[in-house]
Amino acid sequence: MSIAASSALHLPLVLPTGQTLKNRIAKAAMEEMLAEPGQVPGAHSQALYRRWAEGGAGLLITGNVMVAPDALTSPGGLVLEAGTPLDAFRAWARAAQAGGTKVWMQINHPGRQVFAALGNPGYAPSEVALEMGKHGKLFAPVRALTAAEIGAIVGRFADTARAAREAGFDGVQVHAAHGYLLSQFLSPLANRRDDGYGGPIAHRARLLIEVVRAVKAAGGPGFAISVKLNSADFQRGGFDEADARAVVEMLNAEGIDLLELSGGSYESPAMQGRTADGRTLAREAYFLEFAQGLARHARMPVMTTGGIRRRAVAERVLAGGIAVVGLGTALAYEPDLPTRWIKAEAVAEPVTVTWKNKVLGSLATMALARRQLARMASGASPSRRLSPLVTLLMDQWRASRLTRRYRAWRAATAVPQR
Repeated sequence: MSIAASSALHLPLVLPTGQTLKNRIAKAAMEEMLAEPGQVPGAHSQALYRRWAEGGAGLLITGNVMVAPDALTSPGGLVLEAGTPLDAFRAWARAAQAGGTKVWMQINHPGRQVFAALGNPGYAPSEVALEMGKHGKLFAPVRALTAAEIGAIVGRFADTARAAREAGFDGVQVHAAHGYLLSQFLSPLANRRDDGYGGPIAHRARLLIEVVRAVKAAGGPGFAISVKLNSADFQRGGFDEADARAVVEMLNAEGIDLLELSGGSYESPAMQGRTADGRTLAREAYFLEFAQGLARHARMPVMTTGGIRRRAVAERVLAGGIAVVGLGTALAYEPDLPTRWIKAEAVAEPVTVTWKNKVLGSLATMALARRQLARMASGASPSRRLSPLVTLLMDQWRASRLTRRYRAWRAATAVPQR
């Protein structure tokens, strides 16, 4: 019997909307920083996603696309709102759908996780700054949202989903993990409101549920809706497994197509294998144990990510009751890994920088992954022979250049602050 015939990884998956994924392997979202002037995708985004589509994954989830021009995670991020010209997004979607691959746009608002250099406030549920020690000064001052502003953000998520559908994307993923705005509302550490959006988990989850309902209405029949949720924030006193279970049970009533379970935030980067609360994560499939527990309460298919790089581990994820295996950094180094898994065991070997300064090491590790994406977007192949120090310096120089370009664009378009 062939490996393809014996492996559940290559079985199709029919989602609640009726959309079918050709296999159980998904490219999870990674921040590419490939925006062209005007914060739109271009030829580099098309080339990168065509490469991934041809690499065999059944689903590609894009790096986060922001719902507001004054709320970006990075200066090279994409923005899609009502009125954005769609030709560039249409070309991107077509490239990502090569070979019958489905492509979903991850849509996001960063909340307080924005850099001060971008010149925008850090919108948040409450006026609670990030706990980043000496690095905290890199982030924008925090401003609590009013009820009217919260309502406007719900509308922005719906506008972005509607535009994604019009551009030809097969669905969207609402990002409610990793410490971004919707995740901040879920967290009792970041959310100290005393209105209908704060307090018990049913209130802290209100914004997420309102966004899901608005996005679903905007997407219409056959348009897939996914949610990315933390299994835990891995911070003492933060969003925990009991909170996650309660949110999963709320989402059961909303008819979503796929729930991706991850973990962590800027303050506790569990998505990179490190936690702030001292808990030790597995070396691969970081969140599998948490995802298995939550999957028992979920009525929708569940996906998990977190350092997966071997077929044997991916098959163990599926055997544990998870429907879809998410690959992130592995596909920055081995874009054809899903196809290679059809024929034989294959291993992706991402580079992890283990400097004494863990923050700088983490930044260098992420910079190396982004450099691999940029290489593929330019037609080159990934390389493990890149200098971490040189790459980090290049990444910082590029971010500075993109920041100047972004601020000039914001000034020229005169988008009013909310």
